[in-house]
Amino acid sequence: MAEIGTDITRAKMLLDSGELVAIPTETVYGLACNALDASAAAKVFAVKNRPEFDPLIVHVPDLQRAHSYVTAIPAKAKLLAENFWPGPLTLVLQKKSLIPDLVSAGLDTVGIRCPAHPLTKRLLETLEYPLAAPSANPFGYVSPTAATHVNDQLGRKIEYILDGGPSFIGLESTIVGFEGDIPVVYRLGGLSLESIEELIGTVRLMSHSSSNPRSPGQLKSHYSPMKTLVTGDVNTLIKQYQGKRLGVLTFKDDYNTGQQIILSATGSLDEAARNLFSALRTFDEMDIEIIIAEFVPETGLGLAINDRLRRASSGLR
Repeated sequence: MAEIGTDITRAKMLLDSGELVAIPTETVYGLACNALDASAAAKVFAVKNRPEFDPLIVHVPDLQRAHSYVTAIPAKAKLLAENFWPGPLTLVLQKKSLIPDLVSAGLDTVGIRCPAHPLTKRLLETLEYPLAAPSANPFGYVSPTAATHVNDQLGRKIEYILDGGPSFIGLESTIVGFEGDIPVVYRLGGLSLESIEELIGTVRLMSHSSSNPRSPGQLKSHYSPMKTLVTGDVNTLIKQYQGKRLGVLTFKDDYNTGQQIILSATGSLDEAARNLFSALRTFDEMDIEIIIAEFVPETGLGLAINDRLRRASSGLR
């Protein structure tokens, strides 16, 4: 298994030599490599078994460094970065040629963000290159929100996991791009739609793409546990699947079932987001056949939580 620790110097040494390191962010843990090294990026795709048409997100320590890797930052993108970086926001911008085509999946754009986790921010400040870092899990599976999650899934394929404790948001970043002057949300995530629109006005929400995605996180089937997951009204589904071994995932209500996980007893969407992926992993370890999940309120981070539940229920079984 991989070594788990907090040694930034060791992480830098491995990254400098073209190896992969799992890193903590406020959203989820990422599988990082030198974003300017196509050979290192190829290792990321191989370790994750990730299709090469799905682009990677590039991580930088600050807005100033982002200018080194993109040709321009539109006014609305700059406004978003100034207000929400470091944080759970990825901006899709026109890339410079030093970003390898493998990292951008052949697109002329690149997703770029500044993570808020202090350990990874310090690591990025020591590096002379940005980090390409998709979630540190096998492609299509539930994203990791703790170092142990990474070790369970990829520990035999990488040497080092930088341990920053549990992710304090627990959902991937919100991805925003621009089609002409129109801002487009390619993926709902840890930054709410309301926060974005309050700053730059109405944005267009892009539907999922099953192939040829314009940004990371657009695949329809994704974030899936190994167990079958169905969504809907809990009481109706319990009756429908009577006789099956069920795990019940609820927002805040207790349905008095044996194998139940409540995302937030207080009804906090922030807490529900933090607990979502770890709850799905816990169900995978239980002796159950089907996960029944209810949607949360469609506001704030609830939009992103429900997006993940819909796509988890679209997975192959």
